[in-house]
Amino acid sequence: MVTPDRNQSSLVIFVLWGFSDYPEFKIFFFLVFLAIYVITVMGNLGMLIIIIMNPKLHTPMYFFLKHLSFVDFCYSTSVTPKLLENLFAEDRTISITACMTQFFFTANCALTDTFILAVMAYDRFVAICNPLLYMTIMSQKRGSLLMAAAYSWGIFFSLLFTYSLLVLSFCGTNIINNFLCEYSVIISVSCSDRHFSEVMLFIVSNVSMLSTLIIIFTSYIFIFVTVMKMKSARGRQKAFSTCASHLTAVGIFYGAVLFLYCIPNNKKSSVTVKLGSVFYTVIIPMLNPLIYSARNSDVKEKIKKLMNLK
Repeated sequence: MVTPDRNQSSLVIFVLWGFSDYPEFKIFFFLVFLAIYVITVMGNLGMLIIIIMNPKLHTPMYFFLKHLSFVDFCYSTSVTPKLLENLFAEDRTISITACMTQFFFTANCALTDTFILAVMAYDRFVAICNPLLYMTIMSQKRGSLLMAAAYSWGIFFSLLFTYSLLVLSFCGTNIINNFLCEYSVIISVSCSDRHFSEVMLFIVSNVSMLSTLIIIFTSYIFIFVTVMKMKSARGRQKAFSTCASHLTAVGIFYGAVLFLYCIPNNKKSSVTVKLGSVFYTVIIPMLNPLIYSARNSDVKEKIKKLMNLK
């Protein structure tokens, strides 16, 4: 239950332990994570600017990709600066309010990402299975409504997650054995009954992940059937190539998140949770713009022009 003590937030202290077990590697970790963050910011903001500036990219597919880049930028920014600070900070404490705020934003970004990936799968389904009606079905209005739904989805489920943490009680100083305020680790330091929060984590994470996965799998089943019916080998190759970057992003993102949040905690060590958190909060936001820019000739062409390359 929520403690009736109004001063609980001022008495409770969280300590982000991060990578304190490896002090000899802190300079190495700092340089690696700084480089990743710089690449992430440049990649996602660069993708955002390129799509906005180039009228050729004002299509539904790139409209969704623009929002994916924005969310990935926010995702990384909500985690990595604090991670870099704590690598050298003597005081690694964080207030319960700041911890819950960080968790809300990271959960919001992760959940919004899942919905956007599902929307992008639906977009590819319409483009390949109903090409003549593509611009009618994926109109600007419908695209905006889908993005509004994605952000609403992220806010709703992240509020549910955050509420399930706020009903817990915390006592004194708590060691968060991670570099961010991650759900399962916050639960583990609670001094009250954690059953409700653990059940909430398992149910909501599986419902939110699996529902979007169903949309993705269903879309690609229809895509596969449609492509295999094409008589032209070149047409099949072109159709599959338009889906390759999205499938790569889906595989990486869902693989990491499903492993981290949809497997019971007693089957995972603290090191596993920490490495999983690094992958899905730091690495994946960097990979997405690299994956999509490498696979999309229009984006590569624009990048070359901006860099004055022939």
